[in-house]
Amino acid sequence: MGTAWWQPVWLKRYSLALATQDLVAGLVVTVLLVPQSMAYALLAGLPAHVGMYASILPLLAYAWLGSSMTLAVGPVAVAALMTASAITPLAVPGTAQYLQLAIQLAMMGGLFLLVVGALKMGFLANLLSHPVISGFVTGSAILITIGQLKPLLGIPAQGQTAIEMLVSLGINVTQLKPATAAMGVASVALLWTSRRYLPSWLEAVHVQRSKADIVAKLAPMMVVLLAIAAVAVGDLDTVHGVAVVGKIPAGLPSLAWEWPTLDSWRLLALPALMIALVGFVESVSVAQSLGIKRSERIDANRELRGLGLANMASAVSGGFPVTGGFARSVVNFSAGARTPVAGVFSAVLMAIVLMGFTGLFERLPLAVLAATIVVAVSGLIDFNTLRHAWHYDQADAFAFAATAVGTLALGVEAGIGIGISLSIGVFLWRASRPHIAVLGRLPGSEHFRNIDRFAVTTYPGIVLVRIDENLFFANVAAVLDRVQVVLLERPEAKHLVFALASVSHIDLTALEALERLTKQLCDQGVTVHLAEVKGPVLDRLKRSELLRMLVHAPFVSLHEATKKLTDVSLRSGSSTEWKVSL
Repeated sequence: MGTAWWQPVWLKRYSLALATQDLVAGLVVTVLLVPQSMAYALLAGLPAHVGMYASILPLLAYAWLGSSMTLAVGPVAVAALMTASAITPLAVPGTAQYLQLAIQLAMMGGLFLLVVGALKMGFLANLLSHPVISGFVTGSAILITIGQLKPLLGIPAQGQTAIEMLVSLGINVTQLKPATAAMGVASVALLWTSRRYLPSWLEAVHVQRSKADIVAKLAPMMVVLLAIAAVAVGDLDTVHGVAVVGKIPAGLPSLAWEWPTLDSWRLLALPALMIALVGFVESVSVAQSLGIKRSERIDANRELRGLGLANMASAVSGGFPVTGGFARSVVNFSAGARTPVAGVFSAVLMAIVLMGFTGLFERLPLAVLAATIVVAVSGLIDFNTLRHAWHYDQADAFAFAATAVGTLALGVEAGIGIGISLSIGVFLWRASRPHIAVLGRLPGSEHFRNIDRFAVTTYPGIVLVRIDENLFFANVAAVLDRVQVVLLERPEAKHLVFALASVSHIDLTALEALERLTKQLCDQGVTVHLAEVKGPVLDRLKRSELLRMLVHAPFVSLHEATKKLTDVSLRSGSSTEWKVSL
């Protein structure tokens, strides 16, 4: 029997051995999660400790309902950027109103995911194509990088789009703070070097590659501790004006449930939907890529419910929208996590940090957190997909580029809107131009292939047409136009056979068009036939007039069709009587 929707998928097989591996992974991930959670909270326009709040209950909630054994849930860069983009026009960052809107955004997104998961609509993961998602993430990563130049260099700047921020940075470059810039640039250099070269250096001293990769990914915490020490020793915050995190409230977050008001729904429903959708698609992609390595199955509907409950838990505990993060999930996987209980251990450790170690991070420079973000999101910039798409399918390359440029030039919400529109538009454009092939028989066989690609035998008076797409309102006109051209090129045709092996659905518009074509061709002396009709399609056609207009039941194969249509009695004008079985 399968696991009930409300039961953790790992519970029945859990053991002490698995708990030990999860504990180690949870400890490793927490070392990465502490600086990242604070950095992404600042990116979202919130106090740093809010990111820590969003890294406790959401991890427990996902462990209960999620399906991935290694996905690390919590604050992530893209969701943080989208949160800031949605709320900044409505409230001043850092204010109580701003925080309240962020909490409501998480609540709305969580409710949406939970409801959609309950309705088993996991197919929404396929709503956005990979090039569009990659273009959006790439554009967002570049936008985040540009936005982090402000705290990284200590330059006051404003703006929502890349152009606005770059112009503002250029105007205010004279206000650059040398000490802040030095610490920010040094942090980027250290983080990038550790990420790029540290694994190789550790391998050179006989450290296993997997362990070397984990150590390299934990470099942000080492840089954080070094920066805190430098600020404390040199009084860089008071003497040189280096901005630091400041006072962090000690203790666990208070729990509160507040239903969003009608005004909140009106202002935030669409952004919440977009954040939830993008976060879900990103999470499922990460979960599936890691699940494949261990032959683990990812249930998209459970992911919806798990992420939905995680976001609602974040809202209840004073957090903001969360989702599965790529970098932390890879670290979690590499560190040996076997179940989502690794996230539970991370949540417990984060709670311990909040209860007793917040003072350690109060003199953490914002420039270092900005450097952490810049280096983290640099790995999200993916021009390889654009290059691959350009060589394989330029429509996908255009979708990638337009989404990325739209995100940079117009902002996050416009970028994702462009991406969704292009995903749907490219699909409809392709579906409205289905491939249609005129077929002939391969000599000495019962196989039929495209006459333009193979040396085949054709039959005088018989035209075999294969349709390689479902027939629906958007493409049936193009299909019938192509068929008319084919028949005009073959005036001797007496029989037209549609090969429907690739057709899984015919909607009402297409059905009515086929009925009109059948009658029209009959008046012109051409008989329409069907062959290789799939069972579900045939079942629906039995409830239509189309089958009753045919002189022969749909042929099982093109071989049967050509054999019977070349029979002397059929070619002489007689027809075979048949009845539809209803």
